[in-house]
Amino acid sequence: MSDTLSNEIKKEVDKRRTFAIISHPDAGKTTLTEKLLLFGGAIRLAGSVKARKASKHATSDWMEIEKQRGISVTSSVMQFDYLGHRVNILDTPGHQDFSEDTYRTLTAADSAVMLIDVAKGVEVQTIKLFQVCRKRGIPIFTFINKLDREGKSPFELMEELEQVLGIRSVPMNWPIGMGRELSGVYDRMKNQVELFNGDDHSKIEVRPVSDYRDSVIREMAGDFMADQLIEELELLDVAGDPFDIDKVQAGELTPIFFGSAVNNFGVQTFLENFLQLAPKPTPRVSTEGEIAPTDENFSGYVFKIQANMNPAHRDRIAFLRICSGRFERGMAVRHVRNGKQIKLSQPQQFLAQDRDIVDVAYPGDIIGLFDPGIFRIGDSLSQKSDIIFDELPTFSPEIFAKVTVKNALKHKQYQKGLDQLTEEGTIQVFYSTGNFDETILGVVGQLQFEVFEHRMRMEYGVEVQLHRMSFQFARWIVDERIDPSKFRINSTLVKDKKGNFVALFENEYAMRTAMDKNPNSKFLETAP
Repeated sequence: MSDTLSNEIKKEVDKRRTFAIISHPDAGKTTLTEKLLLFGGAIRLAGSVKARKASKHATSDWMEIEKQRGISVTSSVMQFDYLGHRVNILDTPGHQDFSEDTYRTLTAADSAVMLIDVAKGVEVQTIKLFQVCRKRGIPIFTFINKLDREGKSPFELMEELEQVLGIRSVPMNWPIGMGRELSGVYDRMKNQVELFNGDDHSKIEVRPVSDYRDSVIREMAGDFMADQLIEELELLDVAGDPFDIDKVQAGELTPIFFGSAVNNFGVQTFLENFLQLAPKPTPRVSTEGEIAPTDENFSGYVFKIQANMNPAHRDRIAFLRICSGRFERGMAVRHVRNGKQIKLSQPQQFLAQDRDIVDVAYPGDIIGLFDPGIFRIGDSLSQKSDIIFDELPTFSPEIFAKVTVKNALKHKQYQKGLDQLTEEGTIQVFYSTGNFDETILGVVGQLQFEVFEHRMRMEYGVEVQLHRMSFQFARWIVDERIDPSKFRINSTLVKDKKGNFVALFENEYAMRTAMDKNPNSKFLETAP
């Protein structure tokens, strides 16, 4: 291939920033996403998730049940340009019941923005999502939100990050007052102050200062606030961690930014700093070693499948993370799992539900491929060799229910819906091994059952009944001579859709008992 193509790919890779936003529910994640899109010119008016009855809803919340309940239940992809960068945001569900979809989406990101509510600090779901990012060693940037409300002190929040998450932090800016006394934030790197203008969200006023002792701050915030700022930053200068880009890139140090997304305060400062500090697309691990994004041969993998994004067309979209090379519409690539050449003729890029046909895309970009039923989560596509990217993780369900269809005449539609929603990762499906032909669903959280029922009714015209079961744990069994009779006390043996044996247990005691009775078996938390 020519040097021209090689240079083109390198130039485009350098522009890309692909990141996920992670947080606990209600920390303001969708609001932050919308404000970032506003700066990128991708939207003109920010919607509010809370305005559930209004006709405008948050751009990243497109599914009907999301509009009704005001929560994000699927991972959306949004792209925009800002200051010479091509930005890809993966907006993930914050609700814990959708952690499985979120975990998989995080594999497609090169960095993560962790959003924390100033009043609540580090919450349960944030911890889980942080751990997934930590395992991958990706850089994590922290945005402390809702600074216009009363909350914990910045030092308390920094200590929480270290004690709860085990990561050191370096504040890039520092609040001048909080809650009702909020006057602005001081940018430690650029020696400037961004003023807080209350309800005037459109006005962003930034003033240069010599340092945090500058008289401009005293005039703006008053003696008490100015003295407090000097005291806090002198302490931070002595006792705080210095900024270290290598530690940031290794995921060992998180830069902190303070702001209020709903007030459009501190968001632009955050975005501009983030684009300078966040990594461009990184190499991906595969069966043939690391694949560099600048490799001229196209490759990518499917990390998500979504059916019925357009209810009028009943379509299925496979979300593909491009890992290397240049993507061109209509190109022929190898579908590694089934060993066939396929033509990618209808690729799309997204602003949530809105889609445009894309002609060219580069590493770091997320494209949607029309899926006639040939893709599965984790599939690799490649221009040349049979490379397979690291298998995407599956997660052990914790809530189980038997499912039956109310109208037997709708069995065909029911089976189609069950197959598609299983492939999307909405639910996991198991089949009984005994005399009764039972279908059992497993989920990480209760809300997934509600979404399953809603989508079966709205998208497939099928009413289903769910009967909760008392099992709490699922373990995949690896044993050539498995004995089903040893899984009867407070447990049952089922098969997953690939035919693997899975034991479901009501409690930890039942699980330990089964392990003792089957010393030659391996009990795995995820499918082998």
